[in-house]
Amino acid sequence: MEEKLKQQPSNCIKVVLFGPESTGKTILAKALSAHYNTLWVPEYSRLYAEEKAKNKEVLTKKDVLPIAEGQMLLENKMSKKAKDLLICDTNLLETKVYSEMYYDNYCPKDLHKFALENYYNLYFLTNIDIPWQADGIRDKPNDRNNMFQAFKSALITFNKPFVLLNGNLQERLSIATKHIDELLKNSV
Repeated sequence: MEEKLKQQPSNCIKVVLFGPESTGKTILAKALSAHYNTLWVPEYSRLYAEEKAKNKEVLTKKDVLPIAEGQMLLENKMSKKAKDLLICDTNLLETKVYSEMYYDNYCPKDLHKFALENYYNLYFLTNIDIPWQADGIRDKPNDRNNMFQAFKSALITFNKPFVLLNGNLQERLSIATKHIDELLKNSV
């Protein structure tokens, strides 16, 4: 179990798009990936939830660890292929926050451990200042502030370096690239 949640060593800079549903993380991940001509790690929980939905099943706390394992499998695979920079649409800390919010503070011990141990150079906390969009998977349009505060609190509590992203895609992209450019400049 532990090996499945452990981040494999990598020389690339890793940034994470982090925040509640429908805050533009995937769109921004794709835009950043294109801007830097690099790879991005998709959100495994979305793929997993879509498969369950096809079978008319709902997610339960039994799905938390398979989602976490799938996310790390994708990240570790992509980190071997990326050269200087890897954009992560999510990570285990996000999975931890969702697990605790959806399942009455439930978080498997190994998930908690690796959510805190796995390293990322910077988190981009995506604000809820863009409209919520239904997509068949998202389900908390009326709880956005509460969810946002949980994500922000996790970053603060666990002392993770983060930058708040506000505004439309172009504004967010501008802020994110400024910070990523700085990381890349300081890594040489």
